[in-house]
Amino acid sequence: MRVYLPATVRMLDRWLAAGAATSVGTDADSGISAYAVTPALRESYHDADLDELEYAAQIEASVGSLRLLAIDRDALRCRVVVAADVADDLVHSRPEDGRASVRVDGPVEVARWASALVDAADAAPVVETAVASLAAAAAGDDDARFALDEAEALELGWYAVQELPHLPR
Repeated sequence: MRVYLPATVRMLDRWLAAGAATSVGTDADSGISAYAVTPALRESYHDADLDELEYAAQIEASVGSLRLLAIDRDALRCRVVVAADVADDLVHSRPEDGRASVRVDGPVEVARWASALVDAADAAPVVETAVASLAAAAAGDDDARFALDEAEALELGWYAVQELPHLPR
């Protein structure tokens, strides 16, 4: 199953050095937070084809990356989403966290990564505004939601796995 792992550049560097994506928190048993085409996502987009569903899961993962940036105030203001292919039995839907939210058991080795999606450097101001707007958007503020929409409208650049160590920092 294709999953989308939200990250920051700092996390990406750590994962590359370790050879695998690992859990963000201190509880390794909680698995890795990710996004995928789930039954709930399919139901939300009942007329969408697989490419459209995958894109929707990528967008959800990019918002997950914004949340990680809100936690790590010193991180480069750049969304990162790693696309990886893992065994279906390692992926568990978490509908309480969102229609595309899943948990992936265990580390996801770099060999299972397909690519990464990363913001261009000039996206930093839009990303920073979106990060600052997360709480207000969750509370229903329309202006804050617009800031998130602006970030979502920015296309993430596609990078092959072998290019990731050479991304501009």
